[in-house]
Amino acid sequence: MPFSLDKIIDSETVTATVNHWMDAMVVGLNLCPFANTVRRQGHLNIAVAQDGTIPGCLQLLADEAHELAERDASATSLVILPEGFEDFDDYLDLLAMAEALLEDIGFEGALQLASFHPRYQFEGTDENDVSNWTNRAPYPILHLLQESAVTKAVEAHPNAEGIPEQNIDTLEKLGMAGVLQLLRY
Repeated sequence: MPFSLDKIIDSETVTATVNHWMDAMVVGLNLCPFANTVRRQGHLNIAVAQDGTIPGCLQLLADEAHELAERDASATSLVILPEGFEDFDDYLDLLAMAEALLEDIGFEGALQLASFHPRYQFEGTDENDVSNWTNRAPYPILHLLQESAVTKAVEAHPNAEGIPEQNIDTLEKLGMAGVLQLLRY
């Protein structure tokens, strides 16, 4: 197969796009009240997959999991998948494999995954429901979190159980036009 420049993923552009999404939506709207502190303290790692295959993405996830286990207890990692998982069902299949992989390599109870996708759709919602934007991102993302940090953050938050409902309320007040305006880059 000949070398193709079309298949080279520009990690800087992908990272800049994800950082803009995080600044505008995740931190800007306070969709995750814990994200700003993690970023400010430099505990967020971003890894951009260059291989859009299942084995390649799972290998990157395993590498990130091992690296994350060696970092500060509040560290977290975004594994961004710019190619190969544009279809939401394909992404959900990968997510299931990723969760099984974490268990297989000994991280059950230590690491967990949060999921984001450009076409994220909660069961029972319309595709265009603004509530889906709580988990929509510019690219498919597997977010690796340390369970001890999640537990600590949730215990310290005055109303952790109310975060999802608060996020939906925020997005509904903003409306689809407001969400799209925030994401203009």
